[in-house]
Amino acid sequence: MARAILTVLLITMLGMLTGCEVDSGKGQVLAKRGRGLSGAESLSVSEADIVEEMSSNRQAYRRGLVLLIEHYEQMGNNMKLEWAKSELAGIDKVPQYNYVVEASLAGSDLRASVRIHEADDIYMEALGLETKARELVVVVNENLLRRALEKYNMLIQVYPSSDKIDEAAYKAAGIYEHFQDLTVAALYYERSSDWNPDSIYSGYFKAAYILDRRLARRDEALELYKRALEREGLSRSYREFAEKRISEMTASDEGDE
Repeated sequence: MARAILTVLLITMLGMLTGCEVDSGKGQVLAKRGRGLSGAESLSVSEADIVEEMSSNRQAYRRGLVLLIEHYEQMGNNMKLEWAKSELAGIDKVPQYNYVVEASLAGSDLRASVRIHEADDIYMEALGLETKARELVVVVNENLLRRALEKYNMLIQVYPSSDKIDEAAYKAAGIYEHFQDLTVAALYYERSSDWNPDSIYSGYFKAAYILDRRLARRDEALELYKRALEREGLSRSYREFAEKRISEMTASDEGDE
């Protein structure tokens, strides 16, 4: 033990004598700025415009750091190379969100009606990614799930008349539910049935269940349970559950009066 401590001390002293300390770069860290968009600027552009610009800026920022790293590697400037690598590692650790929810932006009036080969290809690609992500029963590859989600949303955005938008919405809802984004999941389930009245999926029921059992938004759930009974070919278990919950919630409302 004493020998180990002595070795550490000798290495430390040697580093001090030979000037091998690494610059921390703390003096070069930029001061934080509190300025954001002014009220006039923020009101003049839409959410989609802001998100698109932010996405472009994110990509440009990352590309710039990668170019700096390559430059400092070629120049042999190890101090600035470490700064750039540290900054890149930092932005890679920060979660980035897709602030535009396609199902909300698209609204409830879309119709899954037209066979579009390009949309079919995107759907099959997304389905393949999702299937691969769930290959292992115990562990889910969440990065592949996110890539599948991007494809489903791309289909809805680029081909809003495709006959696959209802299926894409339903599949996306399942992924959002996996990530516990329950409000978004409920919306996508609802849209899947909005966009295809003859859908084989029980989107209204699924949305109602999430709103009822997991988000305690009973008024909204009640309306969707009713819609599910009227418009969806529910399985026996789903139908009985919906009827029971409608009866319970209606009785509870009457008791409150």
